[in-house]
Amino acid sequence: MDTNIPTWGARHFSTLISTFLFLSFSAAQTLEQTKEFTKNYNQIKLNDLISRFEKETLLKQNKLRNSRFEKQWGVGQKQLDGTVVALNDIGMDGTPLFYTTHMDPTSKVSRASALYDQGDMGLALSGLGMTVGIWDAGVARTTHREFDTRVKNNDGSEVDNHGTLVTGTVVSAGLQEKAKGVAYSATALTHDWFRDKIEVTEAAANGLLLSNHSYGIKTDRVPDWYFGAYIKTSQDWDKIMYNAPYYLMVTAAGNAQNSYDNETPNFGRTQDGFDLLLGFTTAKNGLVIAGADAKIDGEGNLKTAKVAGYSSFGPTDDGRIKPDLAGDGTLIHSTSANSDSSYGSSMGTSMAAPGVSGALLLLQEYHQELYGTYMKSATLKGLTLHTADDVQELGPDYTMGWGVLNTKKAAETLKNKDFSAMISEEMLQDGETYTFTVKASGNEPLSVSISWTDPAGEYINRGDLNANIPALSNDLDIRVTKNGETYFPWKLDPAKAKDPAGKGDNRVDPFERIDISNAQGEYTITVSHKSNLIHGTQDFSLVLTGAELTNCRLEAPTQIEINSSETSGVALEWTSLGSEALYELQIKPDTGDQWVTHTLWEASFALKDLVVGQKYSARVRSVCSQNLSSEFSEEVHFIYDEEATTLQEYGPLSTHDEISIKLFPNPVVDELQVKAELSQYAAYSIVSTNGTILKRGKFEEKINVADLATGLYVLTIHDYTGVKSTKFFKH
Repeated sequence: MDTNIPTWGARHFSTLISTFLFLSFSAAQTLEQTKEFTKNYNQIKLNDLISRFEKETLLKQNKLRNSRFEKQWGVGQKQLDGTVVALNDIGMDGTPLFYTTHMDPTSKVSRASALYDQGDMGLALSGLGMTVGIWDAGVARTTHREFDTRVKNNDGSEVDNHGTLVTGTVVSAGLQEKAKGVAYSATALTHDWFRDKIEVTEAAANGLLLSNHSYGIKTDRVPDWYFGAYIKTSQDWDKIMYNAPYYLMVTAAGNAQNSYDNETPNFGRTQDGFDLLLGFTTAKNGLVIAGADAKIDGEGNLKTAKVAGYSSFGPTDDGRIKPDLAGDGTLIHSTSANSDSSYGSSMGTSMAAPGVSGALLLLQEYHQELYGTYMKSATLKGLTLHTADDVQELGPDYTMGWGVLNTKKAAETLKNKDFSAMISEEMLQDGETYTFTVKASGNEPLSVSISWTDPAGEYINRGDLNANIPALSNDLDIRVTKNGETYFPWKLDPAKAKDPAGKGDNRVDPFERIDISNAQGEYTITVSHKSNLIHGTQDFSLVLTGAELTNCRLEAPTQIEINSSETSGVALEWTSLGSEALYELQIKPDTGDQWVTHTLWEASFALKDLVVGQKYSARVRSVCSQNLSSEFSEEVHFIYDEEATTLQEYGPLSTHDEISIKLFPNPVVDELQVKAELSQYAAYSIVSTNGTILKRGKFEEKINVADLATGLYVLTIHDYTGVKSTKFFKH
């Protein structure tokens, strides 16, 4: 299947404009929405998995009850540092598998705060109406004051401090500000870990989008071949995610970097810290989160980052890029289980993972708000890996994967869809290819990624040390070509795990990304596959940034003028921004509070049915996609006088004196109030930081700024007594 995608044009999105531009979607996950995205789930297969997991759990209980390991180690232990250790399973080779919480006795660097009401993007996202599943050593203390009624004990388990810390990192309301969770209005369903596969499969079948797992197999109680191995546990979790393609598992990488527990790693010496991932952290389809020590500047930019001293390294035995991402796990303050008002601080990948889970929940909320649907897990995963902040050497590595999560950049990519970014969910048929051509924007790297939820691997390790048999089932490939040159995706070599990433044919990862710096002109992108596709098809998600998908210019139109006046109305015109620009013209009489909007393709419009002697204000902006529009132009004003109608002019008044003004509130949300001793001839203007005049007119003590985007502006007042400029911030 050669799918040719044309360059995005203004007429192409006219239907979307009428469908989406003026609609407001509720972000809550409703029953109807859940039914919509789960209707194509393989419910029979999911029910079969639940039944099999139930039978295996009963067998496991009997094995544990009668095993010598229970007598030797006990069922559960709490160590001095608060870490929980419990005998939870017996491997196929008879090895006792002890689960442990990944915390050590350790600020949220994901940039998720940019999506809040007071954040840089001003999106007012908080997780309201969204649900996250949390599995841990036990459930959270549901009566904690930070949770209100939003945290549930979903399986009747005992309260656990670690589970409470993790849950608070995701959903704490922030009554104590520094303990505020990332998705602070979301609901959390908390569980203990004993029946995790059963409960997750049931929840995923019913529409759960995300779950957090800040625990794993204890590294000092397994033989070396377990490290990095694709085992039955890995396979089981891949089966769950493959059959419920909107569900994503988020897992802590572990804190074993300095444990020296793997005496025969697949790379280097034991003390180098590589090859320490175990159990479900070696599954293909989930997100495995490393811990990072990072510094963010006042603008939310990542300044420095390195892997935390406790965080477990990859690779998996087949060389896949694991961990996938890094989050902040250092000295995270959160809710504790000691009382309904107690708090505590901890560090570890246990704290990094829920910070990422909360951020992912906000991205799902934002996508639903923008487009009315949720992303498949492959899309969400691909988006976060595509937009992560690269650190140290270019490309991925086996310590922090693709870098530090950047929620703001991911959200901006969602907003820029169909303007400078593509985000699409596609299907590849057996033996076919998917191809299209794009033009690079020229002002940032051209980056393109594919991500897919892969069928569970057929081979599972039963005792082979460092077996390098690929777990990948469907090997998709992405290539970019231009003028006979082919660009390949990033890849890592497990035999050279410390070396920087190279580029070539990636045969092991269900995510591939190509970055082209200094990209200019047109490039052809092709997605294909090797061998036969299992089940004959493979869904995949494509993420692309740095492209010019439309010729529309995202800038405020200028030079608004009256083209003609007559007894029936006034014709306005402005400088055209090209054939692919859609305009929103707004008109308002001074006696009214509401703008009347006209949507049009031409750079002119005739206003009809105006009232003689009535003063009107008008403004216009360009619209380049269903979620992207420019600032409004400066307002123009006129008093309708039929053929004699002209625009009113407000010019600066020359003087050497200064005006004394005071404005409040600052920052402002809707209305800016200005105190000054001014004449009746005073005028004002509001200017953006790039010099565009956005508003101007006769001075008023109350200036409506509700329609301005979040950001910094300059207010300038002109009067006979002087000229004065001052800055204000609009939330």
